[in-house]
Amino acid sequence: MSLPAFRPVCRDDGVMLSDLSGVDPLAVAGYHARNRAHLVEAMPLRPPAFYTADGWRRICSAYRMSVPGERELQLVLQAGQEVIGTVGFTQIQRGAFQACHLGYGLDAGWQGRGVMQWAATQGIAFVFGPLGLHRVMAQYVPDNVRSAQVLARLGFQIEGRARRYLQLNGVWRDHVLTSLLREDAEGGEG
Repeated sequence: MSLPAFRPVCRDDGVMLSDLSGVDPLAVAGYHARNRAHLVEAMPLRPPAFYTADGWRRICSAYRMSVPGERELQLVLQAGQEVIGTVGFTQIQRGAFQACHLGYGLDAGWQGRGVMQWAATQGIAFVFGPLGLHRVMAQYVPDNVRSAQVLARLGFQIEGRARRYLQLNGVWRDHVLTSLLREDAEGGEG
């Protein structure tokens, strides 16, 4: 199956968003190691290899061997050569559903600059446009105010709350469930 490729895009301040396929695994490992304490409460428990260059070489190699956009689309934010964030569209489902899940993380030093809203907007436009999806779903822990604000600014609507929905840092946590439909993002009926 051949799908359109995500083309890198650049903000006015030089921040670049590109597909994981073209990013240095050492830079991705550096981002995760540098932000481990900052992101630990929002992530599942990870094996030690997740924070190493070798681990990310394997992850990147497997991703390149898959068809990006078929089951997942992993995007990376960079300032120069330094990775400063990730935007992932996972569990892509086709057929009657045409949907995926959105997840993201941003370097602590880059928060509050509109970078994640910009990056997620670019990724969402791609999954709704060239990939042809209809729904993007995202979840957040109720006390994660920053994530709630980012999703609200992107137009995501709250659909409910799920008890003990995801296991983050070894603890089952409640989550607010949200979604964005293609017609809502485009400002029309679908």
